[in-house]
Amino acid sequence: MKVIKIPLNAGGLSKKDGMELGPDKICEFVPNYYLKESGLLPFITTEELKVNNSNIEESSKIITEFTSKLDVPAIFLGGDHSLTYSTFKAFSKNHKNPGLLVFDAHLDCENNFSPPSHEDYLRVLIEEGHLDKNNVVLVGIRNMHTNELEYLKKKKLKVFDACEIIREGIHDTTDAVMAAVRPFDALYVSIDIDVLDPVFAPGTGYIEPGGLSSRELIYFIQRLKNLKNIRMWDLVEVNPKKDVNNLTVSVAAKLVVEMC
Repeated sequence: MKVIKIPLNAGGLSKKDGMELGPDKICEFVPNYYLKESGLLPFITTEELKVNNSNIEESSKIITEFTSKLDVPAIFLGGDHSLTYSTFKAFSKNHKNPGLLVFDAHLDCENNFSPPSHEDYLRVLIEEGHLDKNNVVLVGIRNMHTNELEYLKKKKLKVFDACEIIREGIHDTTDAVMAAVRPFDALYVSIDIDVLDPVFAPGTGYIEPGGLSSRELIYFIQRLKNLKNIRMWDLVEVNPKKDVNNLTVSVAAKLVVEMC
């Protein structure tokens, strides 16, 4: 699997300091996992995309142009979540009937301006027509602003929130998520590390109690790997400066290995 490091913090607002360190730190810990849990050897090649963290417009253009030319399955390592706006914008132009599956504590539909911050990227993708509102599935949501809740209801976005996962169980929820995303011709999976409970991933900008366990998220990924339509992944919002005993970068590295 090709891993693209994108040390972006330009869209991270007040919590961006340290986000640019995530890709290198995650890759440093990947070799700690010799095999995937299936017993297969992960084959990973890495490349770094240079961005300008003092200019979000320029960085967004660089990321979009790079992604538009990428013709192999890949994992993008951020960096802040605004990078998904740039990568998915290119992804949507390259694929028929594209879908987006997001694991996140937050809806990220706060405002509508372009290029967006990490708090707004999903709304802007929908409003600009890069993403059909019926082709987005969100998992693990547990904190949103009032205007985001209104937007969710208006657009009737498909959400499996943290309460539902506990109520229905991880196995049945995963079945339902897979059924929801299987019809898309090409699927992009975006994982914000804050979908995890902060006890498992404290090294991120906006920690939210009540999230998934690392085992639950690994289970999701292992099941999703059975789908035939996944073309790209990203893993974002890991901040080594806020980490504790490398817990967050360790679990992020584990996730990368299981994605491969």
